[in-house]
Amino acid sequence: MPVTRLVLTDFRNHRDAVLAPGAGFVVLTGENGAGKTNLLEAVSLLAPGRGLRRASLSEMTRQGAAGGFGVAAALGDVDIGTGTQPDAPERRLVRVNGAAAAATALAEWVTVLWLTPAMDRLFVEGPGERRRFLDRLTLALAPGHAHHATRYEAAMRQRNRLLADEAPADPEWLSALEARMAEHGAAIDAARRDTVNALAERIAHQPEGIFARAGLAIEGWQGDADALARELRDGRRRDGAAGRTLAGPHRSDLLVTHLGKQQPAHLCSTGEQKALLLGLVLAHAELVADRVGRAPILLLDEVAAHLDPGRRAALFERLASGGQVWMTGTEPELFDAVPGGATRYTVAHGTIDLGAGRE
Repeated sequence: MPVTRLVLTDFRNHRDAVLAPGAGFVVLTGENGAGKTNLLEAVSLLAPGRGLRRASLSEMTRQGAAGGFGVAAALGDVDIGTGTQPDAPERRLVRVNGAAAAATALAEWVTVLWLTPAMDRLFVEGPGERRRFLDRLTLALAPGHAHHATRYEAAMRQRNRLLADEAPADPEWLSALEARMAEHGAAIDAARRDTVNALAERIAHQPEGIFARAGLAIEGWQGDADALARELRDGRRRDGAAGRTLAGPHRSDLLVTHLGKQQPAHLCSTGEQKALLLGLVLAHAELVADRVGRAPILLLDEVAAHLDPGRRAALFERLASGGQVWMTGTEPELFDAVPGGATRYTVAHGTIDLGAGRE
């Protein structure tokens, strides 16, 4: 389900913009700071979550605007709109075909995956970033994952508040919250492991190429709901002193290994880490297309900048058989090897040159 029309109103540095891209490659070129990544961020908001920058909603409103922003898109016969109002800058509104909807419902209509320069340090940063990355991969295959994650987080926040209060918490209320965490936590862990196993199997059968093959595993709690409920009950004093819950799927980590070198990803070179990440995203996009029956929209920010011409050509060739792919770069020449039929735009200081048009 590619984006066939994208309309922005007071979003980032775009006062108003209208794009009508084709179903394949969408190439955005322009100087640094022109607003290319802002367009990718707008597309990322068509899916659940906080978008590819994980920014607050108020940050997305154009400076100098009256307040609030809007992103509207047509995807086949589905119209999606999201944004904020001036009187509630941090409250996200979502509409699907004109009807109000929860942001989590967007996963039923569109899958958006992205790769940005900020993700280059994914394997050397803390486990929180890798969990978020894994959850995006999982959500693309299991839309209900967002529901379980939301319920789990809500129950955990309530439990943490009760344990932080000076007055003793009601043990029965704590037990009810812990049972809810165990139930939804087990669903979260099961969906994550299904994603990791399916992705690892797909990658294992791929030939070694320019994109390094990744081995995947989840470290941490193994999804036993009864065991988690007991550990939460027995760890109340510990968690109260720590000010946070120290057991559950929110403490898991995604372990990635370079299969060709049998080496943990965090010990690989920067170039090898980027190749691992790119290979993961591409394999996952193909897995989603097979399992869900619709190709995801890929957002690749500055993906071609550090690839030599041969690797760029190989990347574009592999992407050509998938769904819609949005790519940014500072130089149009970086995308000379993109197959015909691409939609090309030049972005400059919040304006978009539609004259570049479609090939």
